[in-house]
Order: sequence, then structure tokens, then C-alpha cells
Amino acid sequence: MKSSMRNTLLVSIGLVMGASLTIGQNVMAEKEVIKASPLPLEELRTFSEVFGKIKSDYVEPTEDASLLNNAIRGMLTGLDPHSTYLDADAYKELQVGTSGEFGGLGIEVGMENGFVKVISPIDDTPAQRAGVAAGDVIIRIDDTPIKGLTLNQSVKLMRGKPGTDIELTIIREGKDKPLKIVITRDIIQVNSVKHRLLDPDYGYVRITQFQSKTGEDLIKAISKLKKESGQDNLNGLILDLRNNPGGVLNAAVSVSDAFLTDGLVVYTEGRVKDSKMEFKATPNDVIKGAPLIVLVNGGSASASEIVAGALQDHKRAIIMGSKTFGKGSVQTILPMQNGAALKLTTARYYTPAGRSIQAEGITPDIPLERVKITKIDASGFESVKEADLSGHLENNSSQGDKGTDSDQEKQSLADKDYQLYEALNLLKGLHILQRN
Repeated sequence: MKSSMRNTLLVSIGLVMGASLTIGQNVMAEKEVIKASPLPLEELRTFSEVFGKIKSDYVEPTEDASLLNNAIRGMLTGLDPHSTYLDADAYKELQVGTSGEFGGLGIEVGMENGFVKVISPIDDTPAQRAGVAAGDVIIRIDDTPIKGLTLNQSVKLMRGKPGTDIELTIIREGKDKPLKIVITRDIIQVNSVKHRLLDPDYGYVRITQFQSKTGEDLIKAISKLKKESGQDNLNGLILDLRNNPGGVLNAAVSVSDAFLTDGLVVYTEGRVKDSKMEFKATPNDVIKGAPLIVLVNGGSASASEIVAGALQDHKRAIIMGSKTFGKGSVQTILPMQNGAALKLTTARYYTPAGRSIQAEGITPDIPLERVKITKIDASGFESVKEADLSGHLENNSSQGDKGTDSDQEKQSLADKDYQLYEALNLLKGLHILQRN
């Protein structure tokens, strides 16, 4: 990669149960100093007065450290949903997330209108297996209402010893009444890249989240797919980023770079010099120009949107699915002297064409809603074919029907994942056009 990171730039959203954003590279030791403004003396007097009143008049005794920590959290909460104060324990948990293994439920969450909203469940985790879905709004954790709690307080309630149960009460769009879902906490092991052949020579890669080694794992996965197909290159590839909440910025750049040969991948702009960076693609397309389709939905956020936006702007891939989440900001982890850290929004990122995704998202080239299809019951009558006619000529070159198993597999795929089924059909069409 031609660009290097001096900051730990994070583009994931919310907080995963047990661990959150992953860390890309070393945290910068120094920041460019912006010329300080005069201290707001009147506001500081007000703060001091409020502090004193709480200490003297609040119904219960309060600790100075607790009040000041809450004041810090309040400052950050007032900025944007992704800036937060991480105490020493939370900072350690965030660092553990880089390894892809942590304890919890396995959901990415954020705060919305005083409630906890599920951005997306992580693949193969207790939350996903229990039926938690992107867009769910959590209103109660066991017997505790969420309203009035901070995101960090809610997250702490959801954390716990692996093997213990927790009951989430959620509101889901389209349901008349709240749902109660019981989840058993577990150690979460996240494999960020999964792969398989959908059809001979047509590959499928799913990225569940962007970890520090996701780019390397993607290259390995595609190499394995080529070996399984028995040829030098695939006829086409589907990259599935649905319900991928994001992760490390340089991992998103690496994944985009795998399919691009030149030009910008993404650039960031902020107030300080270190937050203004450009990331460019290097030569060599890992699938050598073969057709590429990217699947996205409302749970695709941040790093997922960087990849989709870069490939869309360069016309390297067709984006299919539904509009993405719309998180276009970059967070930097700033360690503090007390062992804690600030997760502070320091920049916005832009696609190669200069688009800001913040609160807008990526609009697919081909909108495709999530639907379930059912087979029409047979009427008992079938159309007459040439082979049914008495005395028809035989086809001497006929080798029988070899498509039965393949047809059954396609029908099964259509039943299980209609979006993926449609993406595969389009991929085959693109390959035919490219071949001709």
C-alpha cells in the first residue's frame, strides 16, 4: 500500500458486546497543536459552581473522581454518537478486539433516541443465532429499562460471564408488540473472511468485519477459491458486505486495493494536518479484471462503505442490495496518562469521487430488497415438448440431463438467500458478456 497511517484511524461504529473497534496501527505520539483559544472563564465558573452544589446538596455523598469522569463523558456525548471516553478497562477491551476474540453477545450497537439500536449482529455469534437483527431497538435488558442509561452503562449490563443468560426486550419494525429474546453469553471468535465456490469457477467471499489482517485473509481466500476451481482465475466473484459494521480503515483500503490497479481509494479531511490523508491503490487486481459484485444493506457501515464507494466510483464492481448505514466519520484513539483513552471523531472520509457518505450512505447500482420466494404449486399439467410427440427424431448427440443437481442447488440458494441468488445470476451474465 502506498499510504501509511500515523494515527490509529477507526471507522467502525457503536460498541460490540465485549469489544468494539479494532486498532489498525500505532497510536500517534503527538498531535499537531492547534492555537489555543482563551479559557472560557464564565463557563468554568458555572462548572465550578455546579460541582460545588452537587458536592454539598446532593442527596447522597459523591466522589470527586466519579463526578469529573461523568463530566468528561458528558462532554464527549454532546459531540457525536461515536466520540466517547474509554476508562482503562474499556480501553483494554478495545485493544483485545484486534485479535478477533472476545467475550459477549456479538452485536454492534449505537444509541438512538435514548435507546440502544442494533447496527448488526456478527456472524456465528450468540446474538445472531438467537435471532437479533439489524435495526432492532433494545428497550430493556433483563428487568432494567434502557431509557435514561448511557450507551456504556447499557453495554456493561449486557456483558457478563460466558454461559450466563440475558433477556433483551426489543422493538422490531413490522412487529405489533415487543419481542423478548434470551441470549447465552459466550466467548466470541470472529473469522473476518469466509469463502466458498457458489458454482464451478464462481467465487463467494464474505467479510464479517474489518480486522487488522482482513486484507491478507482476503487474498488467501481468493487463492484457495482459484485452487478449488482448478483454473488460474475465477469467472467472477461476489463480495458480501451485508451486516458488516466496519473496522479498521487500513483493512478497508487493503480490500479495495485488491481489486483496483490505480487511483484513489479513499481520503480523509479534518482540522489537524495528521487527519488529512490519501490512500491510493497499487497495481495488480487479484481476480485479473473478472466481474465483481458487492452485496450491501442497511447494516453495512463505515469500512464497508469505503470499499463499496471506492469500487463503485472506479466502476470496478456492481453494488447490489439496499442503501448502506451512512457512517462517514473517522475516529482516532488518543491514550491518556491515566491509562484511559478518548475515542474522538477527528475526520470525515470521502470516496474517490469526493462523495461524503456521512448520513447518506451508498446507494446500490441495483436495488434489491430482502425477500423470500416460494415455489408455485404444480397444477398437474405440463406443457408438451418435442420429446413427447409420437415418432419424434432422436438427438444422437444428446448426453442426457447433467443439470439436475445444479438446478437443485440453485433453487436451494434462491430459497435461502434470494439476494445472493440474483447476484450470482448477474455475475454469470457479466462473464458471458466479457467472454464474448
